[in-house]
Amino acid sequence: MERCCSNKREATRRYGANASALLARLALLAAAESLADLVQAPGRFHALTADRAGQFALALRGPHRLIFESADGELPRDANGGIDLDRVRRVRILEVVQYHG
Repeated sequence: MERCCSNKREATRRYGANASALLARLALLAAAESLADLVQAPGRFHALTADRAGQFALALRGPHRLIFESADGELPRDANGGIDLDRVRRVRILEVVQYHG
């Protein structure tokens, strides 16, 4: 996954038409100071639920999503028990997946 995220040729070989969207979303993540910066950004940023609770997604093309999680350990919580996106400053890329059929 690291090689695909850092090499356009490898990303294109592995993800085809999704490569440009993948690289654009990775650039968004790199430029963001925290996950709160992604709320209004392109890519339909959202927290995942159920068996993917604690993970986040950004849309690529069609049903494909870039999946990532906080690289800082346990997710910080706000006063209401929700995820404090302002305090998530580093992420770990997990995969590109098609989880909507």
